[in-house]
Formats: sequence, C-alpha cells, structure tokens
Amino acid sequence: MSPGTKGTGGQGGTSNRGFASMDEDKQREIASLGGKAAHEKGTAHEFSPEEAREAGSKGGKAAHEKGTAHEFSPEEARKAGRKGGQAVSQDREHMSEIGKKGGESSHGGGQSGSSTRGGSHEQHVQAGKQSHKNQ
Repeated sequence: MSPGTKGTGGQGGTSNRGFASMDEDKQREIASLGGKAAHEKGTAHEFSPEEAREAGSKGGKAAHEKGTAHEFSPEEARKAGRKGGQAVSQDREHMSEIGKKGGESSHGGGQSGSSTRGGSHEQHVQAGKQSHKNQ
C-alpha cells in the first residue's frame, strides 16, 4: 500500500490527508477559525440582505431534502410568530404605513365601489384562526 492511501494495494482508497479526510466537526472548527480571522482582518464577505435570504433559502431546501430540517412544534411556531410580531411592531413607521394601507383598503381609499369582502368582524376573526391552524 502506498503512503497516504487506505484500502488494499492503494487502489480505490481515499487519502487520509487533507481537509476532506477530516471528520465534519474538525472541518467546522477549522472553517470557523478562518471565518473569525477574515472578520478580524476585514476581508470577510458581508452578505447583503438579498444574498442572506438566498443562502438561507438554499440551506432550508437542502435540509428538507436530506430530512434534517427542524420541524417546529405548534408551541415553537407560536413563540416564533409572537417574537417576529413583537419585533415588527417596534418599528413605528412600518406599523403606521400598514395602518394607512389598511384604512385605505377598508374605506375605499378614494376608489369607487365598495369592498369585495363580506362578513362581520367576528366571521373574519374566526376565519383567520382557522387558516392559522392549517399552517
């Protein structure tokens, strides 16, 4: 067997040297050190919001395909939704814009004709509760 190969007769084996031959934890540890060094040096890539969304989407899709994605329990999903809602509601300007759009929509916003949605407030609340159960 030649040095640096596993297996019999040096054929069909893989190298026992280099980054690719290390276990995943060791690879992560080394990659993490490289990332920290790049940030300290100022040469690390800074993701734009769009790049971050795209990367997160790819990672999520890959995890679902592999079957390793985290499946949220109903309680975890409620907590995450509440946390997101609280964060968004802290942005007064954003909430003001939402309120204006809602007011324009529900009061016609200067457009002719009436709203196409019917039903009482209570019916809408009930429909909303039912639609959130299915997600």
